[in-house]
Amino acid sequence: MSESLQELEQEFLDYVKKISAFEEALSLVYWDLRTGAPEKGAEGRSEVIGTLSGEIFKMKVSEEMAAFIAGLWVQKENLSDVTRRSLEECKKEYDLNKEIPAKEYEAYTKLVAQAETTWATARANNDYELFKPYLEKIIASKRKFVEYWGYQDNPYDTLLDQYEPGITVAVLDEVFAKLREAIIALRKRVEAASYQPDATLLHKKVSKEQQKAFSLRILKKMGFDFDAGRLDDTIHPFATGLNIGDVRITTRYDEANFKMAVFGIIHEGGHAIYEQNISPKLAGTPLANGASMGIHESQSLFYEIILGSSFEFWQSNYKDFQEITAPAFDDVSVAEFYRAVNISESSLVRIEADTLTYPLHIMIRYELEKAIMNGEIGVDALRDAWNDKYEEYLGVRPENDADGILQDVHWSGGDFGYFPSYALGYMYAAQLFATLSKEVPNVSEILASDDYSVIRVWLTENVHQYGMLKKPLAILRDTTGEGLNPDYLIQLLNDRYDFIYKLNEA
Repeated sequence: MSESLQELEQEFLDYVKKISAFEEALSLVYWDLRTGAPEKGAEGRSEVIGTLSGEIFKMKVSEEMAAFIAGLWVQKENLSDVTRRSLEECKKEYDLNKEIPAKEYEAYTKLVAQAETTWATARANNDYELFKPYLEKIIASKRKFVEYWGYQDNPYDTLLDQYEPGITVAVLDEVFAKLREAIIALRKRVEAASYQPDATLLHKKVSKEQQKAFSLRILKKMGFDFDAGRLDDTIHPFATGLNIGDVRITTRYDEANFKMAVFGIIHEGGHAIYEQNISPKLAGTPLANGASMGIHESQSLFYEIILGSSFEFWQSNYKDFQEITAPAFDDVSVAEFYRAVNISESSLVRIEADTLTYPLHIMIRYELEKAIMNGEIGVDALRDAWNDKYEEYLGVRPENDADGILQDVHWSGGDFGYFPSYALGYMYAAQLFATLSKEVPNVSEILASDDYSVIRVWLTENVHQYGMLKKPLAILRDTTGEGLNPDYLIQLLNDRYDFIYKLNEA
């Protein structure tokens, strides 16, 4: 590599490191807004978010960035792997955003910051009408952005690609149809089963302090590094990585529904462990993030569903749970408890859904978002469309907006195209687990032990360390030897619910 190329490469890396520093500051402001900022400070905080976002946007579409791309792209094969992939990500974002006027983007970021605060108020008051004007503006902005960016077959494809490169409406329509058919068939078997778990066990009161004490023990066993992260309260649970050494998770406690926080913390802990184990060589680059939203979800769902929802996991951890919640579950066996926490029933709220019905919640959102971005439905009809789909897919209809269209924070942030990643994460996780089970002896024994480090190391070697250095479908193919295959999830669901509902014990 020539000295001039080395110098240009270093200047580029210094530039993206500066962008990364601004993004870390912005993430910290967002985290504070969602966890503890006083309501009266929201407007001022939105101004700060808009300003920081605008400066980051300007840096990403600046003449300086254009010069780096022009100078390095023609010689990208001579660059290091980290620089080349960083350049590819910067060019992708530059190409997407160079047509959006900076002032327009800054106005949009202020809009979504205000929208999130309004969403929280609207949700607390069950008032979609309060949030609707913001949602209408956000949708109009996203549709305008899609026109700037362009698309081939479907406008929604452009949004999908930002979260899950390589995935299109055509792919999702096919995969979701197969998964939906399998889930509906299994649900019919479950509903007709002669054995039904005791649902009353789920209504035992478990205090916030008890839930937190148990969850902290599990996080430690999972390998969450408390010297590189923390746990806080929020309205809508999330994980945010400020840097590899500071990855924060949040949860929402409900003393009448311990499942929500316990499994939610395991879920968000999976996200955090991913980012805590990204290779340090990627720090300060655009690559120090998950490969995609779907791969990110595969890691959180691996811990929540593959690990935390397995019978082996509870064989190991139930005594701790009984001890912390005593005497509430003293007379409940581990098998009774496990079957109860895995009951499959129609739910209105996505984050409270069971493993079997959860993908249906995602499909509802996917179909609505696809219709929104194709101009087939507007905000005035959206609430009824949401409620109708819940009635059609899950046999339940929301009685209020908080349990219906206002339950998710995503649309207030303009995150259209994100939701399918959750279902893709399910499929990726099941596929990765099938490969892990072939490569690591006695996986069931590891799940039933107090040491999950073998699993974490395997995931780090195959997924975590790469960050965005590898693209999502490359990670899947390199690890499992094949592309996306929903059959592994379908098999996992059938095996699990056969056991929970004793379907083969006629």
